[in-house]
Amino acid sequence: MSFAYAGCDQPALCELSFGIKPSEFIVVCGRSGCGKSTLLRHMKRELAPDGDREGQVLYNGTDVEELAKRVSAAEIGFVHQNPERQIVTDKVWHELAFGLESLGYSSKIIRRRVAEMASFFGIQTWFRKSVFELSGGQKQLLNLASVMAMQPKVLILDEPTSQLDPIASSEFLETLAKINRELGTTIILSEHRLEEAFPLADRVLVMEQGELLTFDTPEQVGRRLGAEGERHPMFLGLPTAMKVYAGVRPEGSCPITVREGRTWLSEQLGPSPRVTSLPSPAEQREKRENAIELKDVWFRYDRDGEDVVRDLSLQVARGDLFCLIGGNGVGKTTTLKLISGARKPYRGKVLIGGKEIKKYSNQELFTHNLGMLPQNPQALFTEAAVEEELYEMLSYAKLADKERLARVDEMLEFLGLTDLRKMHPYDLSGGEQQRLALGKVLLLEPKILLLDEPTKGLDPFFKTVLAELFAELKSQGVTILMVTHDIEFCAEYADECAMFFDGSVVSQDTPRVFFSGNSFYTTAANRMSRHLFDNAVTYKDVISLCEQNLTPLLLQKHGKSEPSSLRSSSSS
Repeated sequence: MSFAYAGCDQPALCELSFGIKPSEFIVVCGRSGCGKSTLLRHMKRELAPDGDREGQVLYNGTDVEELAKRVSAAEIGFVHQNPERQIVTDKVWHELAFGLESLGYSSKIIRRRVAEMASFFGIQTWFRKSVFELSGGQKQLLNLASVMAMQPKVLILDEPTSQLDPIASSEFLETLAKINRELGTTIILSEHRLEEAFPLADRVLVMEQGELLTFDTPEQVGRRLGAEGERHPMFLGLPTAMKVYAGVRPEGSCPITVREGRTWLSEQLGPSPRVTSLPSPAEQREKRENAIELKDVWFRYDRDGEDVVRDLSLQVARGDLFCLIGGNGVGKTTTLKLISGARKPYRGKVLIGGKEIKKYSNQELFTHNLGMLPQNPQALFTEAAVEEELYEMLSYAKLADKERLARVDEMLEFLGLTDLRKMHPYDLSGGEQQRLALGKVLLLEPKILLLDEPTKGLDPFFKTVLAELFAELKSQGVTILMVTHDIEFCAEYADECAMFFDGSVVSQDTPRVFFSGNSFYTTAANRMSRHLFDNAVTYKDVISLCEQNLTPLLLQKHGKSEPSSLRSSSSS
């Protein structure tokens, strides 16, 4: 099958041919904009995009375009990336029943299936709640339960965990595994976060620029992407155990899960490695003035409601990348709104650059000072084309037309959206929309960046590009405060990390110290290696410590002495 969107010269899908067997668990991955969402939408006739299509998509031998509407609705379920996009009623119980009502089932069957799904998914405790009271994780679980109530034979999910915290994401994927294992439902899952998705897959389909790069078992795909000398950009998205294996000793069976990685490390290093920790910085980071400061801040949305932010005190140093992590619904996004002035605390102070935010005029606050990327990138879109969105941000800037055009072209190049400049923003993939929204904020050249889930929907390669941009901005004195569920990104690039819980910050430290002490809010590298190493929090840390321990073993095996440089490194 091939497909091109209307008005686009570049095809979104190019001559794809593959088959999926009943009850298989398939993971679809690839760089943002490679065609994953377009491919998945073609499997559901009601969601198929407009454009020019060649070839066929067959379901049990029948073209999906020719399927009876009832068969397509009941047997092929679809869960979207954004939970808000799929909910259509106001109550949890009604949302569970809505699909069955639409298919004309009797009240007796509807009640039985709704009760069964509520029990299976653990929804009983919030069964009668309003959907507006639910967290992001609960909404996504409700969407899945609503689809499963219709007993589909195929379940298609387009990055369903992108807005979930690490614990909710793990629980959601485990539920998918249970559905596949116990009901035999065929699952086709598109994901960027492959740490937990890879081990669930029977096969992994990797796409690149609309084409099928490889479609094989997780282990074989790992070997293909991590081949020495020709590593694919998607290698960075592989599970930590596979990246460590490729970087240390790619021999024998490749570990995929954290458990397999722990066993493999023990086999390589033995029970007591000689070097167990990376050297800590020799001295504390220099004290700098605070760009953002919150003092004893309290906030609630309703006068009679519960406090969402409670006695919050927080300092973010100028020029830092500060990451705020925590579960869904604990008050992180509300905190960003308080810092941006979109919401006002009923007690406490918010200071920007040492000055209370209420003493700023809007022009002072947002002109080359403060910029905010909201959780939903579409909230920033007002124009009919990608390039017009960027021009719109420069409409009030005192620039010549030639300079304005150069700025837009430069930003499109950085965002990787040059070929999509004429497309409507709503026709972009989730990751491309995220990049466009970030580009709009960056054009304002703010001194303080407030980012709500900036890596959501981004492929692993573009995350490294984003990290390089953050490093450049920090060198210019820009302060970046980001709310995120992307623990791996925080561990590798943040200056400070803080845990948000119950409306306030409960823990704050540098990434190496912060993540070394956690069990669940930590990286796969730390969980995989903590039985051997003290403070390894990224896959590069684990590889470094493995090399320091394995090199002396290899030298000893071959009867050679250890280089003095390595001895000094080990002793430190």
